Amino acid sequence: QVQVVESGGGLVQPGGSLRLSCAASGNIFSISVMAWYRQAPGKERKELVGSITRNGIITYAEFAVGRFTISRDDAKSTVYLQMNSLKPDDTAVYYCYVQKVIDYWGQGTQVTVSS
Repeated sequence: QVQVVESGGGLVQPGGSLRLSCAASGNIFSISVMAWYRQAPGKERKELVGSITRNGIITYAEFAVGRFTISRDDAKSTVYLQMNSLKPDDTAVYYCYVQKVIDYWGQGTQVTVSS
């Protein structure tokens, strides 16, 4: 079992920044990928924001390139999502995803970008 806990969401003005954290605990060995997804209001599906593999390969969705940065602290088993130049369209619940043999999801953290 893996426990996944996100934190760091909140209300921010357009152009502002937020850093989300995703802490994994429990049986974290053999995690192959950790990723951030988001689900915007009224949307049925989550969309990928970005991911980082066990080997440190990072990929981003097109909308995240140049604005969002994923990093990892292995000592804390934590992955971060630094979000800059936030737009109202970035308003969503952000979820952390952990891939092992089975998938694990966090409970989500709300990000609201509004003036």
